[in-house]
Amino acid sequence: MKFTLSALPLLVVTLLTGCQLTDTAEQAQPQIAENRADTRSTCEIAHTDINDQADCELANEGVIEVMHPTEEVEVEITPAEEAVEPVVIENLWLRASNQFTFEIPDNRRVEAQRNWYLKHPAYMARVSKRARPFLYHIVQQIEARDMPLELVLLPIVESAFDPFAYSHGRAAGMWQFIPGTAKRFGIGQTWWYDGRRDVIASTKGALDYLTYLHDMFDGNWLHALAAYNSGEGRVGKAIKRNQKAGKPTDFWSLDLPRETRAYVPKLLALADILKNHEQYAFEWPEIDNAPVIATVDTGSQLDLALAADLAGMDLQSLHALNPGYNRWATDPDGPHRLVLPLDKAELFSTQLASLDTQKRLNWVRHEVKSGDSLLKLAKDYHTTVDVIQRINDIKGNMIRVGDHLMVPVALKKLDAYSLSQDQRLASTQNKKRGSYQLTHEVKSGDTLWDISRKYKINSRSLAKWNGMAPTDPLMPGKTLVIWVNEASDEQKRDAIMRTLTYTVRRGDSLARIAQKFNLRTSDITKWNNLNPKKYLQPGQKLTLHVDVTRLRNVG
Repeated sequence: MKFTLSALPLLVVTLLTGCQLTDTAEQAQPQIAENRADTRSTCEIAHTDINDQADCELANEGVIEVMHPTEEVEVEITPAEEAVEPVVIENLWLRASNQFTFEIPDNRRVEAQRNWYLKHPAYMARVSKRARPFLYHIVQQIEARDMPLELVLLPIVESAFDPFAYSHGRAAGMWQFIPGTAKRFGIGQTWWYDGRRDVIASTKGALDYLTYLHDMFDGNWLHALAAYNSGEGRVGKAIKRNQKAGKPTDFWSLDLPRETRAYVPKLLALADILKNHEQYAFEWPEIDNAPVIATVDTGSQLDLALAADLAGMDLQSLHALNPGYNRWATDPDGPHRLVLPLDKAELFSTQLASLDTQKRLNWVRHEVKSGDSLLKLAKDYHTTVDVIQRINDIKGNMIRVGDHLMVPVALKKLDAYSLSQDQRLASTQNKKRGSYQLTHEVKSGDTLWDISRKYKINSRSLAKWNGMAPTDPLMPGKTLVIWVNEASDEQKRDAIMRTLTYTVRRGDSLARIAQKFNLRTSDITKWNNLNPKKYLQPGQKLTLHVDVTRLRNVG
């Protein structure tokens, strides 16, 4: 096993991966009222002074909402007893700001952003808590490339340093990559893993992209930053239009989208405040200038719950440091890498080295029944077809009734993996927003607008309830949740029914599961095509249709 040092120290790190704001939704993207898309209403509520209101409106002009779908996670991190290298500057933010070189213009657009940040110190406190585990790594990477240290502030503008952030155009992660750009710069995206949320992978990709843009725009960093936000083609065309019209081609003279016109001033305003925080009497939170995390090479696929046990930490904390993993385990095809607190890395590596390779995952022996297919089994056991094929040496898609297949399954109940993609979505969808929760299965041709009109709800709210941006495409078969305050009798009956996937535990029986969920054993056998005379196997997945108002404590 190999592990390498990065990031920074503190005693307790709070990864605020989803705090709710009352100002303007993480400022990077203002919170939109539940049934209104007019961001000015937030400014009107937050500020009574005319100048304050004007600053707020200008600061948020054209800003696109970013969603923060998860709750805050406490991660205990202990600083290294001895620094790997001599530490001259104790504050990491100061280390960065001492190397700032961008000129800060004296104009209204920067002033408006600066005024907003200065009036919201609590925002920067939240952002710094999110940044703590990863900031040291990011600073090191920027310095190693001899790039402007102002770029360390870009994740504030993009996502408020939230690796789980999601916004329009399906942009995801701390650096807010859309799928196409991520692919261009080598950031992997599979069913198991999304490198856009992997802070190590996405930081490399972001710096690669920024380097490309810097070269493309002949060393002009403001043009490069504008292009990072709105695309190199759009900025290039704006420059050419100005050249043709005999106008200046500096960033401030370009005709760019409203969002981009606010984007660059945000970064410049942050740089100015950080560099001159004493002059502005602004308490910018300090972060120790020393490593607190390590990256560990695991060598192969590993259940995240097992990894947490080996590291002596809780599962949610481990997943918060490794937000790129979509499911209950790392990607079988890699990366085989985990980010761990520095003081946990050596113990983890020792424990993993002594573990039999076959025990890195939990296994179930599945007897193929009529109606089974590789696709069905992959869905039932929350894995992928290629994994089942590879493990069982299956060349095609044919399986025979009576055959036995080995299938990897999660070590714990799926809801224990609370930061996995499915559980984050479930948490978002099940957050109570009305009196009744309905479901709608997307059909070909459906749009958010059509569905919202059918149920008489706001389309932006519908997107938010389902962890989407309003412009995201809808895929047929996707299930959307809909919250309403009034419903028909039939809708009320549907609202209390839920389809659950239950993982059989050691000692479970059909009778025990039926009692736990207030069901009949005959229904469970029918729904799952079971032979009631055969024993259930630990790890086996069962589909249950449950009346949520009659549930017992199923723990």
